[in-house]
Amino acid sequence: MKKKVALILVLLMILAAVTACGSKDTPAQQPDASGQMDVLYYAYNSIPVLNWDPSIEFSNGIIVMNNIYEQLLRFNAATKEYEKVLATDYSKSEDGLVWTFKLREGVKFHDGTPFNAEAVKYSIERTREIGQGAAFIWDAVEEIKILDDYTVEFVLSYPAPLDIIASCPYAAFMMSPSLEDQPDDWFEQGNANGTGPYKLQQTTMGDEVILTRNEDYWGGWGDKYFEKVIIKKVTETSSRRQMIETGEADITTELPAEDIEALKSSGNVVVEVVPSFTNLMAFFNTQKAPLNDVRVRKALSYAMPYDDVVEHAMGGYAKQSIGAIPEGMWGHSKDLYQYKHDLDKAKELLNEAGIKEGELKLLLTYMSGDEAEKKMAELYKAELSKIGVELEIRAMPWESQWDMAMGTDPSSQQDIFVMYWWNDLATPYSYLYSLFHTEDSTLFNLSYYKNPEYDALIDGAHENSAVDIEEAERGFIAAQEILLEDAPAIFIYDKNTVWIKSPSLKGHVDNPSYPYVVFFNKLYRE
Repeated sequence: MKKKVALILVLLMILAAVTACGSKDTPAQQPDASGQMDVLYYAYNSIPVLNWDPSIEFSNGIIVMNNIYEQLLRFNAATKEYEKVLATDYSKSEDGLVWTFKLREGVKFHDGTPFNAEAVKYSIERTREIGQGAAFIWDAVEEIKILDDYTVEFVLSYPAPLDIIASCPYAAFMMSPSLEDQPDDWFEQGNANGTGPYKLQQTTMGDEVILTRNEDYWGGWGDKYFEKVIIKKVTETSSRRQMIETGEADITTELPAEDIEALKSSGNVVVEVVPSFTNLMAFFNTQKAPLNDVRVRKALSYAMPYDDVVEHAMGGYAKQSIGAIPEGMWGHSKDLYQYKHDLDKAKELLNEAGIKEGELKLLLTYMSGDEAEKKMAELYKAELSKIGVELEIRAMPWESQWDMAMGTDPSSQQDIFVMYWWNDLATPYSYLYSLFHTEDSTLFNLSYYKNPEYDALIDGAHENSAVDIEEAERGFIAAQEILLEDAPAIFIYDKNTVWIKSPSLKGHVDNPSYPYVVFFNKLYRE
């Protein structure tokens, strides 16, 4: 399985030009302090959608897409079970090479086109043909057979967990075959056509999305659910806080720890802290001396003040990582080795590597505007200075940080690249393959790490996950043992998601397999 280089372009569209698109007939409706019943307002900290094509979008649009479009299955991270969405049942062969899905009958796309086996085949083949975003999830599929109108069979070229794949929050969406009749730029104009509970009413690209209830939704509706939903980009944390305090917004997240504590004390909002599958890592440039020496990488791992970072950079809303897989995701193990802050050990290892005090100077880059990453870097710099290591901290726009990392000359690249990661598939392979598997050309392996033994372990575990999940988990844990010994990165912390909500908003349940997604059709106001 190999991620397509084109997905980088999607992730780098953060600063895309803001253009208005879609219908302009209906003005934005916003809930007011009196508690308007039919409109929900989500104050989001970034651009709501980067690309309206559900085959391509592989970033912020996860929030909107998962309310307009649907997958065959949805993974419930709490129960570790698969919920039936557009599939009502599925089975697999003993060797994990043939999967059969029974489809839900009576479902229609927003334009009235019926959902059936033809739509499943069309959707997946279209996504694979485009080959962008998270299309790589379907790499194992060799053939899709329509057995009847509501039965579809997948034949795989190698064993793969198709239930995990079919529940992916990206690139697993079902689309209407009627898209074939639309112009090539139909999605670019800000259009959508799924089976989900909400339709796209209006969008201002880069700024706001307004959804309206799909009255013909197969899942049905009660009287108490929201007629409209507004997802609005509100980048200033002070603005999001004010909106939630005054009742202008119903739900938000990604506020600084000091704001969260103040809101907790106010009693005017609900603060919900939940584990996430998002973790922060600092990737060493293993192709650049002296970071090509594992003793140096281990020394730098011991120099990280983990507890101080969790407390002061994250306000306690995180936990030091144990390995590359966040707590709560299968494949995580509390028995793995965990580096602790130990400057004596760090200094000892540097001495063994022949690094004298004052000789080592490093460049750490992080995405500008992220206060937690900034605080972490400052704390780390202070500790490194105590053992004679000079750390330059450089905040960079994401695209500039990325360009530096993609350079072919190690001497011109960063020494340490700081980045968050969260899952696409609900599997350890999402972390272990994407971030550390050997690559011919760099995609997300920002340590430029190469270890054939490690590669073989995770590739084998991925195939095992189709037939023997326990054996697969053992393989993923063994692979992490190699990572911790080789120390290509510092595994800093697993981040909590902190939701700040109006007290009147009910029905919200976080699912970390779908990061920052609010399933709006489950919410209501009391």
